[in-house]
Amino acid sequence: MSCSRREFLKNTMAGAVAAAMPACSVILLAPGEAKAMTDGSKLRWAFLVDTEKCVGCGLCVDACKTENEIPYDAPVSRTWVERYVITKDGETHIDSPKAGRDGFTTGEIRGEEIDPEDIDKAFFVPKLCNQCDNPPCVQVCPVGATYQTDDGVVLVDRKWCIGCGYCVMACPYGVRFFHPIHKTAEKCNFCYHRITDGKQAACVQACPFEARKMGNLRDPEDPVTKVISNERVQVLKDEYGTKPHVFYLGLDEKVR
Repeated sequence: MSCSRREFLKNTMAGAVAAAMPACSVILLAPGEAKAMTDGSKLRWAFLVDTEKCVGCGLCVDACKTENEIPYDAPVSRTWVERYVITKDGETHIDSPKAGRDGFTTGEIRGEEIDPEDIDKAFFVPKLCNQCDNPPCVQVCPVGATYQTDDGVVLVDRKWCIGCGYCVMACPYGVRFFHPIHKTAEKCNFCYHRITDGKQAACVQACPFEARKMGNLRDPEDPVTKVISNERVQVLKDEYGTKPHVFYLGLDEKVR
């Protein structure tokens, strides 16, 4: 049978996707599939998140806000960390207080105290802009304020943004918001001003457990590329066809 595992999964899920969003928005990519998502140019930035290393400390969120001038106490953030608690009754509880900026210090989730004895498993999932190869936010922007660079990063030009909100609504990952001061569309841009200067993104540099890494997907010798090419990585919401370039290791099927 010539159909790949990925195609098979897409075909079998097509009916459910047409009716409603599936409960699980995670798909496994076979080794090498992620690398095949390239177009042959020399640089394509990719992000790798190892959920098994994330402890929910919030240092990445803190660093991001400081680096990118997002008001510290504003209820918006370019990146955030979600806490997932799966109880023994099969229920999934999710929260991200203050985007996870201050860590997770209590067992209370959205006003509900969960008994540790009732917990089956718990973990943290960092999220950010997926820098899609097929970004819907770029497609819907009526003035070209949202655009994609040759190395795959989607940027927003504040001088051109008119605040229409089309890109905010088009993003299936919920990563876009309006900057509380500039009143223009805002999101993670992989700290483009840093990575193009040979530095690490602020969140990557701040993570003491190396749960976040960046690399060039076009360089076969890049450590991140080697992981993405040879291990079972996952992406979020693959059914939308956006071709996200944030790859996850150890992502649980309950993640949305």
